[in-house]
Amino acid sequence: MALGIGFIGLGIMGNRMLTNMSVHGEFNLAAAWDPSEAARSDAQTNYPSLDVVRTVEEVIKHRDVDVVYIASPPASHRDYALAAAAAGKAVFCEKPLGIDVEQSQEMVAAFEQKAVLNAVNYPLANSPAADLIKADIDAGKLGAITSVDIRLHFAPWPREWQQDATWLSQRTEGGFVREVGSHFIYLTERLLGTAELLNTCAIYPEDDISCETNVQAQLACDNVPVSFHASAGGVGPDVVEFTVWGEKKSYRLTMWDQLYSTTGGEWKRELSEIDDARQHGYMRGLDNLVAWKEGRQYSMASFADALSVQEKVEAILSGEF
Repeated sequence: MALGIGFIGLGIMGNRMLTNMSVHGEFNLAAAWDPSEAARSDAQTNYPSLDVVRTVEEVIKHRDVDVVYIASPPASHRDYALAAAAAGKAVFCEKPLGIDVEQSQEMVAAFEQKAVLNAVNYPLANSPAADLIKADIDAGKLGAITSVDIRLHFAPWPREWQQDATWLSQRTEGGFVREVGSHFIYLTERLLGTAELLNTCAIYPEDDISCETNVQAQLACDNVPVSFHASAGGVGPDVVEFTVWGEKKSYRLTMWDQLYSTTGGEWKRELSEIDDARQHGYMRGLDNLVAWKEGRQYSMASFADALSVQEKVEAILSGEF
């Protein structure tokens, strides 16, 4: 039977998930809600069989919903997730898990106590590129890992396709460290284990509203140093780059899904046989979502995984660690 999904939030990510689930073949787009009447109307027009409802409660309690997918701004995640847990519904949540560490700790504890399935949408949990790096690290093909570099730059922030999501430009819930940096802190911990924040410096505008403009932080996974540098502004192409430096072999992941390796010479493209890496990643993630709900082997980030990332992200932004 198709897996019934209830959508909370019909913004960029909600619509992207609707689009991909609708062509995957193993999902029932059961119910959806958004605070915007226009968003609800558009969803009903584009997906006539979708039950577009007027309250969050109707999504959570909908008889055809097996999994509640939360794609609303981060500050709302806790309340929606706990309501779903109370109803015994599995939850698939967008990252970050939240913006308040104590509240997210409460979420993790509640789901563990109730034994309710939970996952956070970190695509690098099931990326072929991340899988290859992980397999080669575990097999010793990189030798000793000497360091990890994370480099991000955005001009502008939010990116052009996110301009309607005004909260992304504000420090309360948004910013590129939460929105993008969290993916690569997650990947670092997936590859090398729990990270420790050693120092951080975050620069903000003087208006007390806008999000960070420049961040530098140093972390460590055991004895492996991890350098994090992220900024926004100016003109030029975006930079999204993650490099694992090894004594025998190094890997560089750029723009999310373009993987390169080197053993000392020029960078060599890996996984070039995948025609559309981005779409391949979406479908692979949805395959994992089905496997997760059916109790089969899967690769996804749990709430506990996402909490570990959130703890580092919020410490980087606040300077309190």
